[in-house]
Amino acid sequence: MPMTRPKTRIQQRNSETILEAALDVFSAHGFRGATLDQIADLAGLSKPNLLYYFPSKEAIHQALLTRLLDTWLDPLRDMNPQGDPVAEVMAYVRRKLQLSRDYPRESRLFANEILQGAPRMRDAIAGDLAALVAQKAQVLTQWMDQGRIARLDPVHLIFSIWALTQHYADFDVQVRAVLGEGHDPYAEAGVFLDQLYARLLAP
Repeated sequence: MPMTRPKTRIQQRNSETILEAALDVFSAHGFRGATLDQIADLAGLSKPNLLYYFPSKEAIHQALLTRLLDTWLDPLRDMNPQGDPVAEVMAYVRRKLQLSRDYPRESRLFANEILQGAPRMRDAIAGDLAALVAQKAQVLTQWMDQGRIARLDPVHLIFSIWALTQHYADFDVQVRAVLGEGHDPYAEAGVFLDQLYARLLAP
């Protein structure tokens, strides 16, 4: 098998520039509404130059989704079975909220993909994501069996964390319009979610 040459610095920089521009375009317009011309214009590259790095719009989108899924799964992977159960779940909630604050475009990209039926992520969701959720659900169930946290459906507990944290990225305009000026949605959400899950998890 021929060895792949490592990318030069310029190639690495251009690839990152394309992905950064594509993230803006896909998160704003969705996969169907995005075009290679829009991505090339935002990246400051010609369309033929863009196609040198990525052969299609699908390839760019897939590269973004692959990277995004790793970022999205890391906080759940970090839930430590040997840690304090309440502290571990609360830390997961905070990390997910921080991801929504720091990566709103990525959150909207993921939401758009799911709303379209996950045509480019179905295997990853049914594979790596489902396996990780099942693994952490076993950890949560063990903590419940030990009486260390309240008895709840562990998978729906994880779903609730996703819903209550990613909402702030996916519905940012709505959140800020309702709260009005002078509010920090993420700081206020952090306080609320700490109170909510502390009470919900109390054995």
